[in-house]
Amino acid sequence: MTDVVALGEVMLRFDPGEGRIRTARTFQVWEGGGEYNVVRGLRRCFGLRTAVVTALADNQVGRLVEDLILQGGVATSLIRWVPADGIGRGARNGLNFVERGFGIRGALGVSDRAGTAVSQLRKGEVDWDAVFSPGPRWFHTGGIFAGLSDTTVDVADEAMAAARRHGVTVSYDPNYRPSLWAGRGGARAAREVDLRLARHADVVVGALGLAGSHPGALRVEADEVRDALAEVAGRLPRAEVLATTVRTVPSAGVNDWSSAAWSARTGCVRGPDMPGLHVLDRIGSGDAFAAGLIYGLLTDGGEEGGSAARARPAVNLDAAGLQRALAYGTVHGALAMTTPGDVSMASLAEVEAIMAGGSAAVRR
Repeated sequence: MTDVVALGEVMLRFDPGEGRIRTARTFQVWEGGGEYNVVRGLRRCFGLRTAVVTALADNQVGRLVEDLILQGGVATSLIRWVPADGIGRGARNGLNFVERGFGIRGALGVSDRAGTAVSQLRKGEVDWDAVFSPGPRWFHTGGIFAGLSDTTVDVADEAMAAARRHGVTVSYDPNYRPSLWAGRGGARAAREVDLRLARHADVVVGALGLAGSHPGALRVEADEVRDALAEVAGRLPRAEVLATTVRTVPSAGVNDWSSAAWSARTGCVRGPDMPGLHVLDRIGSGDAFAAGLIYGLLTDGGEEGGSAARARPAVNLDAAGLQRALAYGTVHGALAMTTPGDVSMASLAEVEAIMAGGSAAVRR
């Protein structure tokens, strides 16, 4: 009995706090991954039942990842455990070293993830009919998982097609990472994969990643978002909602933060503006936005959490409903930037209080 399932890699994040990776003597360890962060936020903040499909090498590091996933409340029954050989020759677990950045020094990620267990996942190894029947109402994956290897592209394609066959709403986040595509065709190869997979999606999060000729080719300013989303809509005629964060970065510690979405019914709709947002750790904020947006679309703005969700998500909302979904995503993403680590530490009450005009005043 699951509301949302994600497909993606879950890594260990090593965080040097306020310091630098190259001078650190201690690290705090979190779990994280672009697709996983979404279902983790949906579980811990929004109270939905979630699970992650992934693969881990069955050693003590993999079991640490599992323990962190369990603490986040995400179901682990769909994890595929791969035998470990002791040195990671056949399969290993991914590591990600991340600096938060400060002032003029931007955030920095150094991943160590080649040859991981999940990157070797192949088409046919997951029984997707069993996952989706009876199954969740929503399935999410993205370009980070698809970019891990040539085989993960096929796995994502297989999973998204199966979800659609079973009437499950599908979302996709292009989430381009240059390091995943170096030596494998670069940004243009990533674009081909993203368009192949996004055509299965009802909802595309991070849709501005599909604007322009290839990822990174076009820098979209706030006043150009409407036209850029319209361009993407022309490439994805089956998509019902295209959504994106809108961020300006005066410094690592202060961001102007907002969002926008497009649907055929509403045209372009803007989310709330949060200028001058103070940032502790921006990593994972886009995933937190996706979680809030999905919650808003699943519940259609219901005030009773998951129990108010419809049997079929209302992805074709009117403008007010889409704005409300954007508000959930924008505020949740903003709150995720106020705490360390990839994953959200916000509560639904905090999100809705800020949506209603609340402030950061001391509460006693």
